[in-house]
Amino acid sequence: MALWRRKKEEGRNLTQPSSGMSNEKKSQHDSLGGSVEQAIQDLLGLSSSLTQSEQANKERQTKDATSATGGNAVLSYDEFSYFHENALEFGLSYDSSPHVRRHSVRVSDDDCLSALKWGKGDPEIVLLHGGAQNAHTWDTVALALGKNLVAIDLPGHGHSDGTRRHPIDLEEDAIWVIRAMRQLAPNAKTIVGMSLGGLVAMTIAQYAPELVETLILVDITPGVTDEKAKDIMAFINGPSTFSSFEELLARTLEHNPTRSVSSLRRGILHNALQLPDGTWRWRYARHGGGEQREHAGALADHTSLWDVLAKTPAKVCLVRGMRPQSVVSDEDEAELVKRRKDAHIVRIADAGHSVQGDTPLELAKVIERYLA
Repeated sequence: MALWRRKKEEGRNLTQPSSGMSNEKKSQHDSLGGSVEQAIQDLLGLSSSLTQSEQANKERQTKDATSATGGNAVLSYDEFSYFHENALEFGLSYDSSPHVRRHSVRVSDDDCLSALKWGKGDPEIVLLHGGAQNAHTWDTVALALGKNLVAIDLPGHGHSDGTRRHPIDLEEDAIWVIRAMRQLAPNAKTIVGMSLGGLVAMTIAQYAPELVETLILVDITPGVTDEKAKDIMAFINGPSTFSSFEELLARTLEHNPTRSVSSLRRGILHNALQLPDGTWRWRYARHGGGEQREHAGALADHTSLWDVLAKTPAKVCLVRGMRPQSVVSDEDEAELVKRRKDAHIVRIADAGHSVQGDTPLELAKVIERYLA
């Protein structure tokens, strides 16, 4: 039995899409709420769902966070100490900490990929995040599924090596992920890829079809274009450093209007680094300087992957966010159905591009339904 189970809430069916952001979340979203010190208290709060050891760890983190460098509070970061927040925010019971371990896999002479392995058994699912994200974007989905799985940090993201090239080399990224899969999840047959991770997943289906029996694409098709992704690229290619945590949070809120403040705070801690002078920078690698940096927002043409989807023997499912932030159009959906008449299309009304962040419980239900 999984240690993290869905909470039975009175009068609420967690398997159905929510009707929208709750009043509490709207209230959170309307204000950054106080000073950095208060933000730290909020980040390390929610003690009612903590185990005794986690409560002690929270108290230690709160004390550490009172020190300052250059006028900015120093946040102590433990990547495994926030799962209780994910569970509480989305109504999942939290009996004890899930079994999650970070692994590093050598994929070239000089490079390693990093991944989070959930559960003690043989993984049956591989999760690939989007550009400028990391493996922790799947935390709530993984908690809701309660299955053995692996969430991989793509090259140049999270804790993985590799630089962010332009244009992105999907073939090299796929080769590295294939090597990681063969070591960490050799028997997994379901790949879930969101955005960039979906493009990588399609490329894996091309070069290692034996690893993909079910391909679940989260708000991505080969029809993605600069115009469809312009708001996302504007956020990714924005400022590289921030003077404070509050400044970074404010920018993230501006570009992610469908998300709660609490989830974005967790996301920043997982996806950014605090520098010795107290400033912050994103953890993911950025494009190089000069002309390469100037044109970093341009996306490569990925339309050749339509042929991959048409030919792959894998089952194909597209999970499409229906809010304006989605990068999938009606034309993209129609093209997929034209190429793959057996493709499953799932529309999530309350999700934008980041379905796993906006509606993780609904996405977990879809994944469970289409497991290979």
